[in-house]
Amino acid sequence: MLMCVSLFIVGLICLIKGGDWFVDGATGVARKFHLPELLIGATVVSIGTTLPEVMVSTTSALTGHSEIAYGNAIGSVICNTALIAAITVAIKPGEINRKTLRTPVLFFFIAAVIYTGVAYFLGYFSRTIGFVLLGIFVVYMVTTVSQMKNSPPAETGGEEEGKSLGINLVLLVIGAALIAVGANLLVTNGTLIAEALGVPESVIALTFVALGTSLPELVTAITSLVKGHGALSLGNVIGANLFNLVLVSGVSVSLAPFSVPQSSVLLGQNASLVLDIPVMLAAMLLLTVPALVRGRLSRVQGILLPVLYFAFCGIQFTL
Repeated sequence: MLMCVSLFIVGLICLIKGGDWFVDGATGVARKFHLPELLIGATVVSIGTTLPEVMVSTTSALTGHSEIAYGNAIGSVICNTALIAAITVAIKPGEINRKTLRTPVLFFFIAAVIYTGVAYFLGYFSRTIGFVLLGIFVVYMVTTVSQMKNSPPAETGGEEEGKSLGINLVLLVIGAALIAVGANLLVTNGTLIAEALGVPESVIALTFVALGTSLPELVTAITSLVKGHGALSLGNVIGANLFNLVLVSGVSVSLAPFSVPQSSVLLGQNASLVLDIPVMLAAMLLLTVPALVRGRLSRVQGILLPVLYFAFCGIQFTL
């Protein structure tokens, strides 16, 4: 147990430093190409911080632990939205570029409708569904890159502006590597600690594993806020949510198809269908709809979202 705790701490240190370098590199690239930070956050940063989810879900699916592969994707979206995005909103609410936000939000809900439809009506994620999800990922990246070319230039200035493109790219790569290693240490050892306490695998996937693999987004969000890049933080969360459905689930399902797990029952139904997926959709609606309608975020969202998250976790541990 002592070794698990020690490795857990090492993983946390890797995440913190990796997040710091990754944000520096991402914002540096954004400034070099005069790109909006929200778009960089929704693409480059999101891919980097979603790497832990990809590795964990794929490994879980291939080794027969479909509950972790399935629960990690949904749980990470819930954690990203109701906990991590809430920090951004609570600390620094303000105006949002609705035009820039519209694309990742639209693609997320398109993917969510497909994902939800498969879960409710088919109950089985086939390899074909995995390819469809990966196809959405490709279309999103092409659309976003095209959008970047037509976007207004980002503001210049700051210490990142003085670094060369090569240095910024090195920071991106090293930061992503540290994030991946740190998240792996956290998830592996955090799961062992949780199992030692007698927590079921389904609950581990939706809470401990989801929180562990979402720590890169949390570290990136906090680091971005400290460095004054709030748009990068929000873009990262929304982009990561989309990638959890289309990239994380797409890769794991394409390699090892699986059925919707049913490890617990709520109101006489599979708990995933009456709790997990509805909470995921509700959290994203609560975060994005007010921003798209009013063009700004408020601290009310930053309060309601964590309430939703902790209520969700509380119910998970009582099932």
